[in-house]
Amino acid sequence: MSGFLTPSSLLDSGPSQFPRRIERLLWHLGFTDVANIDGSGDEGGDILARIKGQDWVFQCKWKRQSAVGADAVEEVARARDRYRARQAVVVTNTRFSPDARRRVAEFARIIPEILLWSGGDLSTSFDRVPQRFGTVDLRPYQADALRALISDLDATGRAFLVLATGLGKTVVGGEAIANHLRENPGDKILVTAHAKDLVQQLERALWRHLPKEVPTRLLTGDTRPDDLSGLTCATVGSALSAARFGYRPGLVMVDEAHHIGSDGQYDELLGILSQSRHLGVTATPWRGDAHDISHQLGEPSFTLGIAEGMRLGYLAQVDYRLFVDDIDWDIVREASAHSYGLAELNARLFLPQRDEAIRDRLAEAWVSTVRPRAIVFCRTIEHAERLAEVLRRTPVWNSALSIHTGLTKRERRDRLLAFRSGQVPILTSVDILNEGVDVPDVNILCFARVTHSRRIFVQQLGRGLRLREGKERVTVLDFVSDLRRVAAALNLKRALNSDGGVETLTKVGPSQIDFSDQRVGALMEEWIKDAASLETAYDEHRLQFPAALAPQE
Repeated sequence: MSGFLTPSSLLDSGPSQFPRRIERLLWHLGFTDVANIDGSGDEGGDILARIKGQDWVFQCKWKRQSAVGADAVEEVARARDRYRARQAVVVTNTRFSPDARRRVAEFARIIPEILLWSGGDLSTSFDRVPQRFGTVDLRPYQADALRALISDLDATGRAFLVLATGLGKTVVGGEAIANHLRENPGDKILVTAHAKDLVQQLERALWRHLPKEVPTRLLTGDTRPDDLSGLTCATVGSALSAARFGYRPGLVMVDEAHHIGSDGQYDELLGILSQSRHLGVTATPWRGDAHDISHQLGEPSFTLGIAEGMRLGYLAQVDYRLFVDDIDWDIVREASAHSYGLAELNARLFLPQRDEAIRDRLAEAWVSTVRPRAIVFCRTIEHAERLAEVLRRTPVWNSALSIHTGLTKRERRDRLLAFRSGQVPILTSVDILNEGVDVPDVNILCFARVTHSRRIFVQQLGRGLRLREGKERVTVLDFVSDLRRVAAALNLKRALNSDGGVETLTKVGPSQIDFSDQRVGALMEEWIKDAASLETAYDEHRLQFPAALAPQE
């Protein structure tokens, strides 16, 4: 037998990755809502899952060779009470001691029986489960993208996919991997990203694209498996270390490929693995420097952006409001006489927004939105914490929380799970939600402190663009404090107003991008004639503005 549940594969997984093997098995067995809750404070449960309307809790015990004792049975019994699960299971890669089985029998007299799954049971289950769980039905543009990737990989060994957030770049990438394995079944596959959390998410997302015989694993600073057969999801630093010691995958997929620079770890990794096929995927191909990532990956094989995704009906429509009523009109009058750099102009032009004003505007959008769920993007951890406290003073938001890198991994996971479940209706966030986090229920986005990064703007906007049943639109409140953000919004507005030869499949009505103060809007439109150029301009970029546009008293 080959696959992710062989005795040798389970032994190599170690205690940290063994629960992930069980997660994958549960999907194959027909469970849904599988969630890994392993970690400090898990209260005896490692995995929660649902099947046939019932919640199950699993305690995973990896052993090198010894048997699992009665303590594990006690733990999972407590976890069943804690998580109010119908069924409790202890699962191990080895076997159970007589004491463990006696304790199960004692519990069975008063509560539903606790199940014990041994290494032998895992092997039997693996033989019975289907090759794949679920089906992958590609949208028409995804099928076009896959064909383009395969064509470029076959022709040059390089391919580059640019799909806006919410359009399924990981789905297309997963199918490209599946195609490669059909043609080269013995090849090793490397999927790499810059962050450990993103790598962990990628492994889970790719399971449904792979036959059960292909094992997967994590390679990070925390986990260093000896066996790198099948598919390995690795942080770039760990992947580079493995490549230096001779690891040679047949295909390398770089997620969030905009992180590839002209030098550094990615450049060295791709250089060492120059004989491998290279596939890059990203929603935002722009970098903060002048480096063009097409030097490593070639020109994009396929591109579909936010505006096109909206017109095709695969992304939510937007009601986008730029709040620019904090303009300092004295600076407007002076601007034509001074050659201000962008940073200096922004600092003079936009007055600081009060958190209370942001809260009031958010409340207006909240009451007009069906089943509202909001993310508020902030500039710093301190601002996110402070604004969450301001929001909690409103009764409907009394459970509002912040999410940022200052929290522990478990705290971030718990807050995100609470947000997804609806227990927390609103989150304030710093950049942690920009990449690799799927929150499809969001229908209100608020930019409380705007960034001028084009890439971060598109990433954050993308958090609200995924469709779900009952959701057709997302409301965006942008408290502008940078002319480059105004330029970005104007560029998006122009793209949405141009059909671009794209057939519109949705009938939910057009997106709207407007200014809260139409007088300011008209002024900005005139000021920013070449918005495409200004959107990516640096702080030193200087503008000359016509004096005639200054407002009259």
